[in-house]
Amino acid sequence: MKKNMFSSTIIIVTLLVLFSNVGGRYHYHKGQKKASAPSPNGTIPTDPISQTPAYSPNVPSDPVSAPTDPDNDDTPCVFNVKDYGAIGDGSSDDTPAFVAAWKDACAVESATVLVPSGCTYMITSTIFSGPCKPGLVFQVDGVLSPPTGPDCWPKKDSPRQWLVFYKLDNMTLTGTGTIEGNGQDWWNLPCKPHRLIRFFMSSNLAMTGLRIQNSPMFHVKFDGCEGVLIDRVSISSPKLSPNTDGIHIENTKSVGIYNSKISNGDDCVSIGPGCVNVDIEGLTCGPSHGISIGSLGVHNSQACVSNITVRNVMIHDSDNGVRIKTWQGGAGSVTGIAFENIQMENVRNCAIIDQYYCSNKNCANQTSAVYVRDITFRNIKGTYDVRSPPIHFACSDSVACTNITMSEVELFPYEGELLDDPFCWNAYGVQETLTIPPIDCLQDGMPQSISDTFVSGCT
Repeated sequence: MKKNMFSSTIIIVTLLVLFSNVGGRYHYHKGQKKASAPSPNGTIPTDPISQTPAYSPNVPSDPVSAPTDPDNDDTPCVFNVKDYGAIGDGSSDDTPAFVAAWKDACAVESATVLVPSGCTYMITSTIFSGPCKPGLVFQVDGVLSPPTGPDCWPKKDSPRQWLVFYKLDNMTLTGTGTIEGNGQDWWNLPCKPHRLIRFFMSSNLAMTGLRIQNSPMFHVKFDGCEGVLIDRVSISSPKLSPNTDGIHIENTKSVGIYNSKISNGDDCVSIGPGCVNVDIEGLTCGPSHGISIGSLGVHNSQACVSNITVRNVMIHDSDNGVRIKTWQGGAGSVTGIAFENIQMENVRNCAIIDQYYCSNKNCANQTSAVYVRDITFRNIKGTYDVRSPPIHFACSDSVACTNITMSEVELFPYEGELLDDPFCWNAYGVQETLTIPPIDCLQDGMPQSISDTFVSGCT
């Protein structure tokens, strides 16, 4: 009996040890999260998409987040302009309150200047200058506007600027509100009125979520900046409002413009001299004058623009589609430009290179030009306004446009059935696929004068 009990005990212990060892050979590995979705798949949006593409060329990281409860005045990082005396009735001058709130917020890391909702705040021409502590947020949830028209503009203020952000780093302009330009009384004046918002000599900037409208001239301008992210912004002014470019950049590097909607009386986006590494994606543009590089080389100046990508864009009811424009007598180069996956609807001059942008008599005898090369038009489809040919490449007599690539370009008349012949002058390149309409005027190879002697002067 004891022997049997002893044997049973040995068997049970042996089995427990074996099961314990078997279990020890299996380990639970927590599954890794799947990689985030890649950048957009090349489809063309009919409206701005809701997320920033995964790819953006050296633009800042996500905008600095505002406090979770910005209306709570007890939060030390929020500087509410109403606490500084802002009235918000649309006519009282709230400038001193904004200046005071900015000054205090500028001295605190990750601070927010709050323009609360439910009110209209009028401020005069103001420069919000730095340097400030990093992470500063200017959050407009209400309506912010300048004085109404030139008659109300303070005599002491320059009529050429309104909101200027100067010498800042790691700053965000955001909110759910509206920046109203009150431009109606300025548009018919012979003098050039002010730009609405200007960022000058600043870096690592973000502008998100705002509605900006009715600027007297350019809506937003970036000048001498580096590292700019623009996302989910709506910009609008009437179709016939003059010189109301939506976003203008010059002497600015590493820019991403995403998921926005612009309708105005001039270019949706205009890219001036000194711009490098600009990525535009998910933009709905029109009515407008399209997306332009230039004008460049004005008054015999040198202009250098490179590495510009425009993709997944809708352009409709516009005087131009995608355009490069330069003045006779200029110097420098435009190189490394890609226009890809663009839908056109009722657009004049869908694809245009115009090196005769200056038409006055002082330009007639100019022989130098900005060198335009390495330009790609890929997957450009839709309809064109029959008042102009859909493709127009007018290149300089002395400095030809070279290495133009046309691929999957299909453009049909918006009305009627007759296809207009493209226009080319001194333009060299290749059709990778059959273009509709055929662009037989594009010349093969490289002109001898360019390959042997031309130097653009751009690095």
